[in-house]
Amino acid sequence: MSTKTPKLPKLLNSKIYKTGQTRGADDDVIYQNRVNRNNTVLIPYAFFNNCINETIEENFYEKGFIALISPEEYFETKGIDDILAEQNLKIGKNALIFYYSRNQWNKYNPHTLKMKPATSRTNPLGGHYVARVPATTSADDKKISEGFNTSSLKGAGIRVYEYANSKTIKECRTQLEYIYWNCIDSEEVSKEMGMTDEEIKLRIESNSKKAKKEGLADIKKLIEKRIINNNGNTICPLCLEEISAGGFYSKVLQAEGREVSDLTVTQLNLFHIDELRTGVFNHKPYNLGWGHHHCNVVTKDSGIEETLKWMKSVIERNEKEGFTIS
Repeated sequence: MSTKTPKLPKLLNSKIYKTGQTRGADDDVIYQNRVNRNNTVLIPYAFFNNCINETIEENFYEKGFIALISPEEYFETKGIDDILAEQNLKIGKNALIFYYSRNQWNKYNPHTLKMKPATSRTNPLGGHYVARVPATTSADDKKISEGFNTSSLKGAGIRVYEYANSKTIKECRTQLEYIYWNCIDSEEVSKEMGMTDEEIKLRIESNSKKAKKEGLADIKKLIEKRIINNNGNTICPLCLEEISAGGFYSKVLQAEGREVSDLTVTQLNLFHIDELRTGVFNHKPYNLGWGHHHCNVVTKDSGIEETLKWMKSVIERNEKEGFTIS
Protein backbone atom coordinates (compact mmCIF):
# COMPACT_ATOMS: atom_id res chain seq x y z
CA MET A 1 0.00 0.00 0.00
CA SER A 2 1.47 3.34 -1.07
CA THR A 3 1.90 6.12 1.47
CA LYS A 4 -0.21 9.20 0.80
CA THR A 5 1.89 12.29 0.10
CA PRO A 6 1.48 14.79 2.98
CA LYS A 7 0.08 18.23 2.21
CA LEU A 8 2.18 21.37 2.25
CA PRO A 9 1.34 24.18 4.69
CA LYS A 10 -1.76 25.96 3.37
CA LEU A 11 -0.09 29.31 2.63
CA LEU A 12 2.79 27.69 0.75
CA ASN A 13 0.52 25.38 -1.20
CA SER A 14 -1.61 28.35 -2.25
CA LYS A 15 1.44 30.39 -3.27
CA ILE A 16 2.81 27.57 -5.45
CA TYR A 17 -0.60 26.91 -6.99
CA LYS A 18 -1.09 30.58 -7.88
CA THR A 19 2.12 30.60 -9.92
CA GLY A 20 0.05 28.82 -12.57
CA GLN A 21 -2.30 31.79 -12.75
CA THR A 22 -2.07 35.17 -14.46
CA ARG A 23 -1.72 38.52 -12.73
CA GLY A 24 -4.74 40.50 -11.59
CA ALA A 25 -6.90 42.60 -13.90
CA ASP A 26 -9.75 45.00 -13.19
CA ASP A 27 -12.88 45.82 -15.17
CA ASP A 28 -11.17 48.64 -17.08
CA VAL A 29 -9.08 46.22 -19.14
CA ILE A 30 -9.96 43.33 -21.42
CA TYR A 31 -7.94 40.72 -19.56
CA GLN A 32 -9.25 37.99 -17.30
CA ASN A 33 -8.46 38.29 -13.62
CA ARG A 34 -6.17 35.64 -12.08
CA VAL A 35 -7.03 32.65 -14.25
CA ASN A 36 -4.93 29.70 -15.40
CA ARG A 37 -2.08 30.52 -17.75
CA ASN A 38 -3.38 28.14 -20.42
CA ASN A 39 -6.55 30.17 -21.07
CA THR A 40 -7.40 31.91 -24.35
CA VAL A 41 -4.61 34.35 -25.22
CA LEU A 42 -5.05 37.84 -26.63
CA ILE A 43 -2.52 38.69 -29.32
CA PRO A 44 -2.08 42.31 -30.46
CA TYR A 45 -2.19 42.17 -34.25
CA ALA A 46 1.10 44.08 -34.47
CA PHE A 47 2.77 41.13 -32.72
CA PHE A 48 0.82 38.36 -34.43
CA ASN A 49 3.76 37.06 -36.46
CA ASN A 50 5.84 36.91 -33.28
CA CYS A 51 3.24 34.72 -31.61
CA ILE A 52 2.07 32.56 -34.53
CA ASN A 53 4.81 31.46 -36.92
CA GLU A 54 6.80 28.47 -38.16
CA THR A 55 7.91 27.52 -34.66
CA ILE A 56 4.74 28.52 -32.79
CA GLU A 57 1.75 26.91 -34.48
CA GLU A 58 -1.87 27.85 -33.86
CA ASN A 59 -2.57 24.71 -31.83
CA PHE A 60 0.26 25.70 -29.46
CA TYR A 61 -2.37 27.60 -27.46
CA GLU A 62 -4.48 25.00 -25.68
CA LYS A 63 -7.62 27.13 -25.51
CA GLY A 64 -7.03 29.13 -28.64
CA PHE A 65 -6.26 32.77 -29.25
CA ILE A 66 -7.91 36.01 -30.31
CA ALA A 67 -6.01 38.53 -32.42
CA LEU A 68 -6.82 42.15 -31.57
CA ILE A 69 -6.69 44.69 -34.38
CA SER A 70 -7.15 48.44 -33.93
CA PRO A 71 -10.04 50.24 -35.66
CA GLU A 72 -7.54 52.40 -37.57
CA GLU A 73 -5.73 49.41 -39.02
CA TYR A 74 -8.91 47.54 -39.84
CA PHE A 75 -10.91 50.36 -41.43
CA GLU A 76 -8.03 52.20 -43.10
CA THR A 77 -6.17 49.25 -44.63
CA LYS A 78 -7.26 48.41 -48.16
CA GLY A 79 -8.20 44.76 -48.56
CA ILE A 80 -7.77 44.10 -44.85
CA ASP A 81 -10.06 41.07 -44.81
CA ASP A 82 -7.97 39.41 -47.53
CA ILE A 83 -4.78 40.26 -45.65
CA LEU A 84 -6.21 38.71 -42.50
CA ALA A 85 -7.37 35.65 -44.44
CA GLU A 86 -3.80 35.04 -45.61
CA GLN A 87 -2.90 34.75 -41.93
CA ASN A 88 -5.89 32.49 -41.30
CA LEU A 89 -7.60 35.28 -39.39
CA LYS A 90 -11.19 36.48 -39.63
CA ILE A 91 -13.13 39.02 -37.61
CA GLY A 92 -15.64 37.15 -35.49
CA LYS A 93 -13.80 33.85 -35.82
CA ASN A 94 -10.41 34.35 -34.17
CA ALA A 95 -9.94 38.11 -34.41
CA LEU A 96 -11.70 41.17 -33.02
CA ILE A 97 -11.56 44.93 -33.50
CA PHE A 98 -10.39 46.43 -30.22
CA TYR A 99 -11.55 49.95 -29.27
CA TYR A 100 -9.50 51.58 -26.51
CA SER A 101 -9.71 55.34 -27.19
CA ARG A 102 -12.50 57.89 -27.43
CA ASN A 103 -11.29 59.03 -30.84
CA GLN A 104 -11.56 55.47 -32.20
CA TRP A 105 -15.05 55.09 -30.81
CA ASN A 106 -16.27 58.37 -32.28
CA LYS A 107 -14.63 57.88 -35.68
CA TYR A 108 -15.54 54.23 -36.23
CA ASN A 109 -18.57 53.84 -33.98
CA PRO A 110 -19.50 50.14 -34.04
CA HIS A 111 -23.16 50.89 -33.36
CA THR A 112 -23.35 53.06 -36.46
CA LEU A 113 -21.56 50.33 -38.41
CA LYS A 114 -24.09 47.74 -37.17
CA MET A 115 -21.45 45.63 -35.45
CA LYS A 116 -21.99 43.46 -32.40
CA PRO A 117 -19.77 43.05 -29.32
CA ALA A 118 -18.20 39.61 -28.94
CA THR A 119 -19.81 37.13 -26.56
CA SER A 120 -17.50 34.10 -26.68
CA ARG A 121 -13.79 33.33 -26.29
CA THR A 122 -13.99 30.49 -28.81
CA ASN A 123 -14.95 30.34 -32.48
CA PRO A 124 -17.45 31.74 -33.33
CA LEU A 125 -16.81 34.77 -31.12
CA GLY A 126 -20.40 35.98 -31.42
CA GLY A 127 -19.48 39.48 -32.51
CA HIS A 128 -16.99 41.77 -34.21
CA TYR A 129 -15.43 43.92 -31.51
CA VAL A 130 -14.57 44.53 -27.88
CA ALA A 131 -14.32 47.97 -26.28
CA ARG A 132 -12.66 49.38 -23.17
CA VAL A 133 -12.75 53.16 -23.55
CA PRO A 134 -12.03 55.22 -20.42
CA ALA A 135 -14.28 58.08 -19.36
CA THR A 136 -13.22 61.69 -19.87
CA THR A 137 -13.90 64.82 -17.83
CA SER A 138 -16.87 65.55 -20.08
CA ALA A 139 -20.21 64.53 -18.61
CA ASP A 140 -21.18 62.99 -21.95
CA ASP A 141 -18.07 60.83 -22.28
CA LYS A 142 -18.74 58.00 -19.88
CA LYS A 143 -16.69 54.83 -19.73
CA ILE A 144 -17.48 52.37 -22.51
CA SER A 145 -17.18 48.67 -21.78
CA GLU A 146 -18.68 46.33 -24.36
CA GLY A 147 -17.93 42.66 -24.85
CA PHE A 148 -16.72 40.26 -22.15
CA ASN A 149 -18.12 42.44 -19.37
CA THR A 150 -20.68 40.21 -17.66
CA SER A 151 -20.15 38.35 -14.40
CA SER A 152 -20.18 35.02 -16.26
CA LEU A 153 -17.84 36.20 -19.03
CA LYS A 154 -15.45 38.72 -17.51
CA GLY A 155 -12.44 39.47 -19.70
CA ALA A 156 -11.67 38.34 -23.24
CA GLY A 157 -8.55 36.33 -22.40
CA ILE A 158 -5.05 36.58 -20.97
CA ARG A 159 -1.93 38.51 -21.93
CA VAL A 160 -0.10 36.39 -24.48
CA TYR A 161 3.26 36.70 -22.70
CA GLU A 162 1.79 35.14 -19.56
CA TYR A 163 0.82 31.95 -21.39
CA ALA A 164 2.02 28.48 -20.43
CA ASN A 165 0.44 25.16 -21.34
CA SER A 166 -0.94 22.82 -18.66
CA LYS A 167 2.12 20.54 -18.74
CA THR A 168 4.49 23.47 -18.21
CA ILE A 169 2.34 24.83 -15.39
CA LYS A 170 2.58 21.51 -13.54
CA GLU A 171 6.33 21.23 -14.13
CA CYS A 172 6.87 24.75 -12.82
CA ARG A 173 4.91 24.00 -9.66
CA THR A 174 6.98 20.86 -9.07
CA GLN A 175 10.25 22.72 -9.55
CA LEU A 176 9.19 25.68 -7.43
CA GLU A 177 8.45 23.33 -4.54
CA TYR A 178 11.84 21.69 -5.09
CA ILE A 179 13.43 25.14 -4.85
CA TYR A 180 11.50 25.83 -1.63
CA TRP A 181 12.96 22.74 0.02
CA ASN A 182 16.42 24.08 -0.81
CA CYS A 183 15.89 27.12 1.42
CA ILE A 184 18.36 27.13 4.32
CA ASP A 185 15.65 26.58 6.94
CA SER A 186 12.79 25.03 4.95
CA GLU A 187 12.37 21.99 7.20
CA GLU A 188 12.48 24.02 10.40
CA VAL A 189 9.97 26.58 9.13
CA SER A 190 7.66 23.92 7.68
CA LYS A 191 7.59 22.27 11.09
CA GLU A 192 6.66 25.60 12.67
CA MET A 193 3.84 25.84 10.12
CA GLY A 194 2.32 22.55 11.27
CA MET A 195 4.07 19.74 9.40
CA THR A 196 5.58 16.85 11.36
CA ASP A 197 9.11 15.56 10.85
CA GLU A 198 7.75 12.46 9.13
CA GLU A 199 5.47 14.50 6.86
CA ILE A 200 8.37 16.75 5.88
CA LYS A 201 10.56 13.76 5.10
CA LEU A 202 7.89 12.09 2.95
CA ARG A 203 7.02 15.31 1.13
CA ILE A 204 10.66 16.06 0.30
CA GLU A 205 11.21 12.50 -0.93
CA SER A 206 8.09 12.63 -3.09
CA ASN A 207 8.89 16.04 -4.59
CA SER A 208 12.56 15.22 -5.15
CA LYS A 209 11.72 11.95 -6.88
CA LYS A 210 9.23 13.66 -9.18
CA ALA A 211 11.56 16.58 -9.93
CA LYS A 212 14.44 14.27 -10.84
CA LYS A 213 12.21 12.05 -12.98
CA GLU A 214 10.96 15.07 -14.96
CA GLY A 215 14.40 16.65 -15.34
CA LEU A 216 13.62 19.51 -12.98
CA ALA A 217 16.40 18.98 -10.43
CA ASP A 218 19.50 19.90 -12.46
CA ILE A 219 21.58 21.68 -9.82
CA LYS A 220 24.06 23.04 -12.36
CA LYS A 221 21.26 24.71 -14.33
CA LEU A 222 19.68 26.11 -11.19
CA ILE A 223 23.02 27.65 -10.19
CA GLU A 224 23.59 29.10 -13.67
CA LYS A 225 20.14 30.70 -13.59
CA ARG A 226 20.76 32.37 -10.18
CA ILE A 227 18.06 30.26 -8.48
CA ILE A 228 20.30 28.47 -5.98
CA ASN A 229 23.92 29.15 -5.03
CA ASN A 230 27.02 26.97 -5.03
CA ASN A 231 26.14 25.78 -1.53
CA GLY A 232 22.87 24.39 -2.87
CA ASN A 233 20.77 26.96 -1.05
CA THR A 234 17.90 28.93 -2.59
CA ILE A 235 18.72 32.59 -3.27
CA CYS A 236 16.95 35.70 -4.48
CA PRO A 237 17.82 35.93 -8.21
CA LEU A 238 18.56 39.66 -8.03
CA CYS A 239 20.43 40.29 -4.77
CA LEU A 240 21.65 36.67 -4.40
CA GLU A 241 20.91 36.63 -0.67
CA GLU A 242 20.09 33.20 0.73
CA ILE A 243 16.37 32.96 1.36
CA SER A 244 14.67 32.01 4.60
CA ALA A 245 11.54 29.92 4.13
CA GLY A 246 9.88 32.15 6.71
CA GLY A 247 9.45 34.76 3.97
CA PHE A 248 6.84 32.57 2.28
CA TYR A 249 4.54 33.06 5.24
CA SER A 250 5.39 36.62 6.40
CA LYS A 251 3.84 39.74 4.91
CA VAL A 252 6.05 42.60 3.74
CA LEU A 253 6.70 45.36 6.25
CA GLN A 254 4.65 48.51 5.73
CA ALA A 255 5.62 52.10 6.36
CA GLU A 256 4.31 53.37 9.69
CA GLY A 257 1.14 55.38 9.22
CA ARG A 258 0.56 53.96 5.73
CA GLU A 259 -0.48 50.45 6.67
CA VAL A 260 -3.08 48.60 4.60
CA SER A 261 -5.17 46.18 6.66
CA ASP A 262 -5.92 43.74 3.84
CA LEU A 263 -2.38 43.48 2.46
CA THR A 264 -1.66 39.93 1.29
CA VAL A 265 1.79 40.42 -0.27
CA THR A 266 4.40 38.20 1.35
CA GLN A 267 8.14 38.85 1.61
CA LEU A 268 8.93 36.25 -1.07
CA ASN A 269 7.27 36.02 -4.47
CA LEU A 270 7.55 34.28 -7.81
CA PHE A 271 10.51 35.69 -9.74
CA HIS A 272 11.00 35.35 -13.51
CA ILE A 273 14.73 35.22 -14.29
CA ASP A 274 14.28 36.30 -17.91
CA GLU A 275 11.38 38.73 -18.00
CA LEU A 276 8.02 37.99 -19.59
CA ARG A 277 7.71 39.53 -23.06
CA THR A 278 5.56 39.09 -26.13
CA GLY A 279 6.70 36.37 -28.51
CA VAL A 280 8.81 34.58 -25.91
CA PHE A 281 7.24 32.20 -23.42
CA ASN A 282 9.30 32.62 -20.29
CA HIS A 283 7.00 31.05 -17.72
CA LYS A 284 8.87 27.77 -17.80
CA PRO A 285 11.17 25.56 -15.70
CA TYR A 286 14.65 26.92 -14.98
CA ASN A 287 13.38 30.45 -15.49
CA LEU A 288 11.42 30.71 -12.25
CA GLY A 289 12.69 31.22 -8.75
CA TRP A 290 11.65 32.80 -5.47
CA GLY A 291 12.76 36.36 -4.81
CA HIS A 292 12.30 39.19 -2.35
CA HIS A 293 9.21 41.29 -2.98
CA HIS A 294 11.24 44.50 -3.18
CA CYS A 295 13.80 42.96 -5.56
CA ASN A 296 10.90 41.90 -7.77
CA VAL A 297 9.47 45.41 -7.72
CA VAL A 298 12.83 46.92 -8.71
CA THR A 299 13.37 44.44 -11.52
CA LYS A 300 9.83 44.74 -12.92
CA ASP A 301 9.87 44.02 -16.67
CA SER A 302 13.48 45.07 -17.24
CA GLY A 303 15.10 41.74 -16.46
CA ILE A 304 17.96 41.07 -14.05
CA GLU A 305 20.84 42.14 -16.29
CA GLU A 306 19.36 45.54 -17.16
CA THR A 307 18.37 46.11 -13.53
CA LEU A 308 21.91 45.36 -12.33
CA LYS A 309 23.33 47.78 -14.92
CA TRP A 310 20.93 50.45 -13.67
CA MET A 311 21.83 49.77 -10.03
CA LYS A 312 25.53 50.03 -10.88
CA SER A 313 24.99 53.36 -12.63
CA VAL A 314 23.05 54.71 -9.63
CA ILE A 315 25.91 53.81 -7.28
CA GLU A 316 28.52 55.29 -9.64
CA ARG A 317 26.64 58.58 -9.93
CA ASN A 318 26.27 58.81 -6.16
CA GLU A 319 29.98 58.17 -5.64
CA LYS A 320 30.88 60.70 -8.34
CA GLU A 321 28.86 63.36 -6.50
CA GLY A 322 30.59 62.53 -3.23
CA PHE A 323 27.85 60.50 -1.57
CA THR A 324 29.34 57.47 0.11
CA ILE A 325 27.49 54.22 0.74
CA SER A 326 28.33 52.72 4.11
